[in-house]
Amino acid sequence: MLKINSIHHIAIICSDYEVSKHFYTVILGFEIMREVYRKERDSYKLDLAVNGSYAIELFSFPDPPKRVSRPEAVGLRHLAFEVDNVLETIKSLTSKNIVAEPIRIDEFTGKKFTFIADPDGLPIEFYEV
Repeated sequence: MLKINSIHHIAIICSDYEVSKHFYTVILGFEIMREVYRKERDSYKLDLAVNGSYAIELFSFPDPPKRVSRPEAVGLRHLAFEVDNVLETIKSLTSKNIVAEPIRIDEFTGKKFTFIADPDGLPIEFYEV
């Protein structure tokens, strides 16, 4: 039987590297582990961590096609991050000019959650534990 230990990382391709780097590090607070420019690909690769754990690879490539987010398409639907308090998360995001959707309640768990979009429209969920 296949044994998967955990999710290792999530790879995201962005359209504007500096804008996305700012969003994921300054706005969301991910820590930079390593940043590499790959000349042969004209591409940056930024390794990001949350609470010291490797989580996201942020890539730039010349002229990547746009991602379809609305209407929702087949494939990755969204990224979800666990937070202690959704209302406090929204307040923090609002202070950084990031608009969050109204808080919703998960009908199965009773937990609060909300969504924002990254600079390329990738849906990001914040789910209260």
